[in-house]
Amino acid sequence: MSVAVTARGQRRRARLLDAAAALVAERGFHAVGIAEIGAAAGVSGSAIYRHFASKQEILVALLDSVVDGLLAGARRTVDEHTDARDALDALVRAHVAFALRDRAIIRVYDQEEYHLPEADRARIRRTQRGYAAVWTDVLQAVDASLDREVARTRVHAAFGLLNSVADFTPVLGAAELAGQLHTMTMAGLLAPTATPAQTLRR
Repeated sequence: MSVAVTARGQRRRARLLDAAAALVAERGFHAVGIAEIGAAAGVSGSAIYRHFASKQEILVALLDSVVDGLLAGARRTVDEHTDARDALDALVRAHVAFALRDRAIIRVYDQEEYHLPEADRARIRRTQRGYAAVWTDVLQAVDASLDREVARTRVHAAFGLLNSVADFTPVLGAAELAGQLHTMTMAGLLAPTATPAQTLRR
């Protein structure tokens, strides 16, 4: 596969990935042909193969770009904030923005992860674990009383809450929805820790 190095080539590659995300999220991986992806992106059949050798390569590149971007953004956020609570707030806001902007990509991952070759799936999972670890470190810096596994559990629950916007059509306006998601996520991450006895009584 040729690597796109020109600005024009990079823009074309990005259009192909965006088109793939929208089509696969709507119809599923197997129902979409590579020519359809090209047509949706305004790229001819022969030009597609200068960027991707197969439809599966498009899927892998799409998911790689998303998880790599999330991890890099999370690390920048931590570097930019000296206060842990501010860093946590910024992490949540960034993921809210991602979830609202890229619902299609979240659906693609949920539906099509099992189509990935094992090596690619393992690599993406490692990046995801790195992203979760950044959040977990920050959460423990905010609340040092949290056990590592409790903090990690809260982080993954937060991801589930935020990514759930891919599963329904919101009626709320974008600003109100973002505010609700931010408030609920922060409340969940920083909720008082219940003891096992308290949980059983409920």
